[in-house]
Amino acid sequence: MHPDDPTDEKLTDARPTTRSSDPASTERTIGRHRTLGPPRRALLGSTPLRVALATGVTCCLSLVAVATARGGEDTTRPVEPLAEAVADRAAIADERASRSLDRDVAPARIIPSPTPKPTPTRAAVRKAAKKPVKPRRPRPVAGLDQAQMDNAKVIVDVGLEMKMPRRALVVALATAMQESNLYNLTSDVLPESAQYANQGSGSDHDSVGLFQQRPSSGWGTVAELMRPSYAARAFYEALNEIPGWQDMSITAAAQAVQISAFPDAYAQHEDRATTVVAALAT
Repeated sequence: MHPDDPTDEKLTDARPTTRSSDPASTERTIGRHRTLGPPRRALLGSTPLRVALATGVTCCLSLVAVATARGGEDTTRPVEPLAEAVADRAAIADERASRSLDRDVAPARIIPSPTPKPTPTRAAVRKAAKKPVKPRRPRPVAGLDQAQMDNAKVIVDVGLEMKMPRRALVVALATAMQESNLYNLTSDVLPESAQYANQGSGSDHDSVGLFQQRPSSGWGTVAELMRPSYAARAFYEALNEIPGWQDMSITAAAQAVQISAFPDAYAQHEDRATTVVAALAT
């Protein structure tokens, strides 16, 4: 038997067959090799079926190739964060809304620019810097005029600067009221005194200024004594040199400094002096 012959066709001459006795069948069974009959139909069916299957296989292979190619791409790209994606979608929605022809456009608000202030010139700045600030003049009290009140303020301010007690201020004002009536006087005996600012003249020897202090007695120069602030300071310094002046009467303390020919004359000015001190030393 030939090894390639199928098992169902391995027939020998010794084994009779029960197949059909038609000539064609008989002819196929004669001899060791039977005559081949018509080819068997393929198990897969007809030709159209094979074409369809082949086409399907090809499509599957194509899909596999595409998937493989896509799988080879970089898959490590990070996934877009959800918040960023939502923000992008909101921005796109706003952009679409802004492009809408139906929206109401509010008119732009126009804010007027402030009027620029003029820049001062250098001359104006220098003038303002050089302009002295005049001190506020005190309101006159106790029957005094403005000039007398201004002089009284100088006497009180000097005493406060020297930290003198209030009683010393009253003594000083009462003395100036008696000696010069609170005016800065020159001396007819000293024509030099008229060269300085003054408010009248006197004739009591060489006495000058608010306290009628004499240059010949060592109180100071004519120029110094004609300055109300210097004259007041000289009086307070002399008063501090009187032992126990704080316990003396106003007139006794004044007389101890001035050594006047009329020692009791200062007492008459005590009340007015007290009123002026109260107005200036507050």
